[in-house]
Amino acid sequence: MTPRPLLLTALLACLIAASTHAENWPGWRGPRGDGTSSEQNVPLHWDGTTGEKIVWKTPNPGTGHGSPIVWNDSIFLVTCLEDRLERALLRVDARTGDILWQQVVVRAPLETKHNLNSYASCTPATDGRLVYVAFLETDGDLVEATNVGRSRKVNSGQMVVAAYDFDGQQQWLVRPGGFISVHGFCSNPVLFKDLVIVNGDHDGDSYIVALNRQTGETVWKRPRAHKTRSYVTPIIRDVDGRTQLVFSGSHRIASLDPRDGSLHWEIDGPTEQFVASMVDDGEQFYMAAGFPTHHVMAIRPDGQGNVTDTHVAWHSTESKCYVPSPVVAGGYLFVPDDRGTASVYDTATGERVWRDRLGRHFSASLVTAEGRVYFTADDGIVKVLSVAAKPELLAENPLGEYCYASPAISAGRMYFRGEKHLICIGDER
Repeated sequence: MTPRPLLLTALLACLIAASTHAENWPGWRGPRGDGTSSEQNVPLHWDGTTGEKIVWKTPNPGTGHGSPIVWNDSIFLVTCLEDRLERALLRVDARTGDILWQQVVVRAPLETKHNLNSYASCTPATDGRLVYVAFLETDGDLVEATNVGRSRKVNSGQMVVAAYDFDGQQQWLVRPGGFISVHGFCSNPVLFKDLVIVNGDHDGDSYIVALNRQTGETVWKRPRAHKTRSYVTPIIRDVDGRTQLVFSGSHRIASLDPRDGSLHWEIDGPTEQFVASMVDDGEQFYMAAGFPTHHVMAIRPDGQGNVTDTHVAWHSTESKCYVPSPVVAGGYLFVPDDRGTASVYDTATGERVWRDRLGRHFSASLVTAEGRVYFTADDGIVKVLSVAAKPELLAENPLGEYCYASPAISAGRMYFRGEKHLICIGDER
């Protein structure tokens, strides 16, 4: 029989080991903003139609495509109650799926949008004390759309950014700038030190703006030259001896200093509009997105000024990618194509090592954990592939409903915002 002190020591070691691998998923695409999870025991097999590995399912109040975020035992997500014209923030108990509170952030007419967008597409962000959200507020007036192929009317409005504490009490609400886009609204807040940074690329006086995290006051605001809609969430990395806020959009790929918005470097084009977030591997940044032309690029991070002709390590136009964001894992760049195919590139050479059809259509961005990549198709079929130089399907898992939002991973569980339910997948505990 194991002596009691040794048993307690062993149990404590197990708990410490488990907590080492558990991490929160505090914003768009997780703790690093790139879809990567360092956790172990992430679910591989489940079946939403039979209930296998489904810990709980909670009906979604309202509609939306914003992804869930997780902080310890709390889940936050946004929704739109269309019949009430309300955009709201919810807090959900991660253990049980119970909705703890629901607070209306904006009450305004529904904006014009693309049929694949929603009225609550932004993913919140949290620092463990406050939760930050963004919506579009319109007065219902219509103006002539710009940057479109055919004449049509569109709503103009104001970006609304707000902060709530974990009890659901609003701490501040500001309107840092206008916004107009025939495709609707989405801007996921990004946290850096004492700042909340939001991207205001749109078909008007575009900008990227940093707000004081405690008050909502504007700290800096940088205009965007081309005034063209894009929906890219920046990533922030310490690389080449500088802190770089990197994102594509509005005819540019750019690196800014997140402290003041000043420019490190930029690349012209390579196209007009962007949606997918960029990723990196510590050596290069990778962009996979674009409309009306489609591009995958690797960019060296050590430039200054305009580096279009000097710092593109490799460039491919083979993948028709636009909306879902890629991931980097094991020396490979996994690029999802909206139409349901996947392309995988060698990050060092830019060679496309394989391409395969994996689903009908992809809106959700990729996540990766434990040497696997999770591809979520709009029809709710999640295919899990190994990180390898050739396609190896490890699992094919139905959610049992459509899904347009990217999943979250935390504490050995996966959370999917389906069309009808918020779904927790994992082992009971």
